Amino acid sequence: MDLETGAVLRVYKPYTWTSFDVTKKIQRLVLRKLSKMPKPKDGIKRKVKVGHAGTLDPLATGLLIVCIGKETKNIDQYMGMPKTYTGSFYLGAYRPSFDKETEVTETFSIEAITEEMIYAAAQQLTGALSQIPPLFSAIQKDGKRAYEYARAGVDMELPARNVLVHSFEITSISLPLVSFKITCSKGTYIRSLARDFGKILHNAAYCTPLVVSN
Repeated sequence: MDLETGAVLRVYKPYTWTSFDVTKKIQRLVLRKLSKMPKPKDGIKRKVKVGHAGTLDPLATGLLIVCIGKETKNIDQYMGMPKTYTGSFYLGAYRPSFDKETEVTETFSIEAITEEMIYAAAQQLTGALSQIPPLFSAIQKDGKRAYEYARAGVDMELPARNVLVHSFEITSISLPLVSFKITCSKGTYIRSLARDFGKILHNAAYCTPLVVSN
């Protein structure tokens, strides 16, 4: 594998690491490897580009595609591929980030929620959707990351985007946990699906740690 000219790595992203953390770590390792190779005849210092195809939440684990060198030109191609997530929604509690990054601010009774309601909610969130991204995200607005506004207590809403949920399979129900397997298009936020899942059930929901399998 020629790391300088181009390579694609399938990396398991650790829990709490950002996608940027992973690419910077790989870039340092590649540069260390290149530093041990004979120096170019022209004397120009070797550089290497490293980028990730799609961004995973820090609290998600699993597959992250990392492109090196000339393969960074193909990042958009890899980003366009569907992604599959497994995890669970926790019903009956509201967290502003819709995951465990923030504390529970409100709780709700889940006694009235039935399995039929849960399967129906998943069906409503399958197909072409207009989805509002979570404010706790890396989306840029007016030159700042959305999570910067959120952490500063600024109440705002990001514009909706069109996404496609290919399949939303409920794999087990053990309330308050509802486990799932979701295959979706790029740009889909599972945390937004958790928020909307809770709303459909006239309740609240947040994501437990996610695993990305492809």
